[in-house]
Amino acid sequence: MIPKLARAPAAALAARKQFHDESIASRQLVQEKLAWMISELTKARLLVLQVGRLKDQKKVKHQHISMAKRNNVWMALECARMSRDILGANGVADEYPIFHHMANLESVKTYEGDSRHPDADCWAERGGD
Repeated sequence: MIPKLARAPAAALAARKQFHDESIASRQLVQEKLAWMISELTKARLLVLQVGRLKDQKKVKHQHISMAKRNNVWMALECARMSRDILGANGVADEYPIFHHMANLESVKTYEGDSRHPDADCWAERGGD
């Protein structure tokens, strides 16, 4: 899910010309969004890596998995929304998979629940050290 999301805006931005025939990715506002997305993607991968390490050590609890899933779905959804915004009208076109991916993430979020989920109290417990 994450690698597909990371590649999608880059290819579109390289081809999309705006602002006197310059790439839209050459603008600082877009660069800031892309930098935020790659930072969040990296943090999400590190979070899942740590949960995997806890699982290997037989120390993982269901709270760890729930928090990681909740965080990573939220982050992926925010990245998809930013990508859609960067692409403008192309962000909802069939030519680019962003909107379809965002709809899939919305269904995952609905399935997994959010911070108002009945198990939210268990998420407040301190995670593994």
